Amino acid sequence: MPFLDGKVALVTGAASKRGMGRRVAIRLAAEGANVAVMDKFANPKSIWPGDEDWGGLESVVKEIKATGKDGLALVADVSKGQDVESALTRMMDKFGKIDILVHCGGIRGSMTTPIVELSEEEWRSTLDINLTGSFLISKAAAKRMIPDGAGKKIVLIGSKAATEGYRGSAGYCASKHGVLGFARTLALELAQYKINVNLINPGAFDTNLRDQAILQRAQAQGLSVAEMLKKEAQTPRPAGPASNIPLGRMGTPEDIANLVMFLVSEQSNYITGEMIDIDGGV
Repeated sequence: MPFLDGKVALVTGAASKRGMGRRVAIRLAAEGANVAVMDKFANPKSIWPGDEDWGGLESVVKEIKATGKDGLALVADVSKGQDVESALTRMMDKFGKIDILVHCGGIRGSMTTPIVELSEEEWRSTLDINLTGSFLISKAAAKRMIPDGAGKKIVLIGSKAATEGYRGSAGYCASKHGVLGFARTLALELAQYKINVNLINPGAFDTNLRDQAILQRAQAQGLSVAEMLKKEAQTPRPAGPASNIPLGRMGTPEDIANLVMFLVSEQSNYITGEMIDIDGGV
């Protein structure tokens, strides 16, 4: 019997073809769960060749249904409470419950802007989406989980920036530090209902979250996006993005899906309030 037979899951940040959310959603469906997938944009743009025909959330729903389970596409901005409530209402109308929340939605924001040059607009945008969004989606899901809480799971995606500072990334680091504190508090408050809450801190991962940084590097070097992608692919690993990773490669969405699967299964019933780094040994 599949590990998640009869469960209903919500995965945010799931519309990008190369994102963690998409891979997590498909994995949960393959393990027996019906899955609702949510994103701010139904079909976000990708800079990668071969993604032109990608259909966003609707494509993910098709992949979910191909496993034999049911899916639902939800377009909502997690930084807006009314959007979140409306989406969760639609989900409850279709599935009648929520057993699992995996919150992958978020933005990277500026990676190279010193604090003294960082605009208030970008600062607020990063915190609104990453931190307030984590609060709003978790609150909405938890309210619906509590009446029958035993065995329900919440997994939030943090970052190595939840515990470290990075020059030029003040907004992102502040938001992810906040998510860590929020997750630990949520775990304490929901423990009485036997709802587990844990945080995953990814290191360097090869997902669409890197798109903006690649665009910035291309612009700085006077290259087209295609030329920049080719250059990075040809860069020897000791000098490339994985140069400081002991296992010698960047992480993949499948690596995240494997860890999420453990954290939402019964195998992790005695784990809550934990921060788990997944970074190839960094």
